Amino acid sequence: MERKDFLRGLGLAGLGALTIPVIKACSNDDSSDSSAADSTQATDTGGDSSTGTCSVTASETAGPFPTKTPTSLVTSNIVSDRTGVAFSINIYVKNTKASCAALEGAIVDIWHCDKDGYYSEYGGTSMQSADFTSVHFLRGRQTTDANGLVHFTSIFPGWYSGRATHIHVHVYNASGTSLLVTQIAFPEGSGSAVALVNASSANGYTKGLSGYTYNASDNVFSDGVANEMSAVTGSVADGFVLTHTINVAG
Repeated sequence: MERKDFLRGLGLAGLGALTIPVIKACSNDDSSDSSAADSTQATDTGGDSSTGTCSVTASETAGPFPTKTPTSLVTSNIVSDRTGVAFSINIYVKNTKASCAALEGAIVDIWHCDKDGYYSEYGGTSMQSADFTSVHFLRGRQTTDANGLVHFTSIFPGWYSGRATHIHVHVYNASGTSLLVTQIAFPEGSGSAVALVNASSANGYTKGLSGYTYNASDNVFSDGVANEMSAVTGSVADGFVLTHTINVAG
């Protein structure tokens, strides 16, 4: 059985919602002496905020680290005690049953790993040796507004063996019925945010991209990321902003 198929069988889950300004954490530089590398703008920004078609976004696995009790994590600031490059996440949800009009009132849970590739709520096992079972960082839930938008304040995700940089998303309707579990892919390349952030050791991203798994070889994204690719803009110094649209049959 392929790992992707195995992971699909591990189960689903989700998370939470509120909005605060983007912050920059764990930097040794102040705004007056940021390096040229820190101020470099991402040049490979991916797609725009629309999928371009009115079809449901690809379904993906929620495992192996889904949120255990997403209803308890209603917050838009999901940083907690994690440090890293500032990251703002804007997700639009559209309804394929209404010609891809904005879907108001949808519940959106997200979760992703920290700069070192670790997830909260799990650990102490062969899948993740570091034990974070008692904390809930980088997980949150929000409800879409009239524009179908939810916003989260976070830190730029790191990566771990076998996976490209990604964010997990679980979308429900207003009644709490699951509509879609999917993942968000990131643009890659020498000028991408993924490359710039992972070269930023001053912000704690110490692994670089040695051993990194790119989208084309990722066991979730290798079958294509046409409607899962986000747009990412910004710089290490100022933080990055991700914009993405998810289409569901609401």
